[in-house]
Amino acid sequence: SMAGFVASALPAKLAAQYDVIGFDPRGVGKSTPALNCLPKYFTPVRPDSVPDSYAAERTARNRAASFAAACGEKHGDLLPYMDTVSAAKDLDVIRRALGARQINYFGYSYGTYLGAVYAKLFPERVRRLVLDSVVDPDGVWYEDNLAQDHAFDARHKAFAAWVAKNDATYRLGKDPARVEAAWYGMRDAVKKHPAAGRVGPGELEDTFLPGGYYDGYWPRLAEAFAAYVNDKDQEALATAYDDFAAVDQAGENGYSVYTAVQCRDAGWPRSWSTWRDDTWQAHRKSPFMTWNNTWYNAPCATWPVEPLEPVQVGNDAIPPALIFQATDDAATPYEGGVTMSRRLEGSGLVVEQGGGNHGITLSGNGCLDAHLVRYLTDGSLPAGSGSGGEAVCDALPEPKAAPAAKAKANTRGSALHGLLGFRG
Repeated sequence: SMAGFVASALPAKLAAQYDVIGFDPRGVGKSTPALNCLPKYFTPVRPDSVPDSYAAERTARNRAASFAAACGEKHGDLLPYMDTVSAAKDLDVIRRALGARQINYFGYSYGTYLGAVYAKLFPERVRRLVLDSVVDPDGVWYEDNLAQDHAFDARHKAFAAWVAKNDATYRLGKDPARVEAAWYGMRDAVKKHPAAGRVGPGELEDTFLPGGYYDGYWPRLAEAFAAYVNDKDQEALATAYDDFAAVDQAGENGYSVYTAVQCRDAGWPRSWSTWRDDTWQAHRKSPFMTWNNTWYNAPCATWPVEPLEPVQVGNDAIPPALIFQATDDAATPYEGGVTMSRRLEGSGLVVEQGGGNHGITLSGNGCLDAHLVRYLTDGSLPAGSGSGGEAVCDALPEPKAAPAAKAKANTRGSALHGLLGFRG
């Protein structure tokens, strides 16, 4: 589906110069077999993400371990071959099948790491390389997830500040700290009594997490937040959960592949005390989704297949790449784009100053898209970028506090989050 998004979003004259090809990586979507390790794993209401006792922590650990064990039992023959290097080799199979000498690669999020790995393995096969919202290649994958904890918390604070600025609409307070306190009060309330019987604290975090990816969701999220706090409207919160966070069979498939690839790509701590200590340290500073993120990745602590050594990306044998990065991106923090631009020698870095969305090209920012179009047209890098420099575009304005059109988060997310996704 990503191919259609890109082909329709590029200027028609430019799109006509390319065959735009998308693929479902092994294990995903229409690839067979499609992984689904443990159906209904995310059925609400899950235990509270933040453990308030050793027993609660043990329950959550056992739950994550059961997912890992189920993956081994159900897909054990495939798991050793679920990794980014294998996906990059599949990409080269597609190139050969199409009879192309080289490829032009355009990837978002996890897709940036896949593209960088492909360039490392097959440098002579790369003609142009565009990476948008970049994975930090030095943090694959445990450290990258810890970095997300802080970045998502900062983005959640930005959401609270936006709600406070629009107090006339949402009536949740003019002080961002008061708004944030109201959100955590809502979290405490749904822990005691899940909203509409299906939105507990974990589901609440999942519902508001997409707001860290895209501020266009803020009006819808703020409406549900205000309806619950001001009007005791549980159904509004439940509807937001259904729109933004409920996991269907496709989501189960996506999560199964996410864990399979990330747990195989690189080593994760096997000592639970490391996970616990690092999580509590991050949680004290950034409580929004730190424990939620830990449990999302915790199957890797007991994954049934030994990890590989991560690929050391970087290659001076490829043509200059073009990299896009927002300064306040939560899913792939800014530092990752800087690191990748240094690894891909001679690449151009375009920074969206003050931007917090994830996947920033082909999303309405004319400055960014102009750089993209020029590069895809003739390989031109922006003036000022390359050799450690960067070009800068201003971020788009924040959304207006008007009633928002109803939209499911995974509709846009399926395009923006790349070939597998990179989630907190």
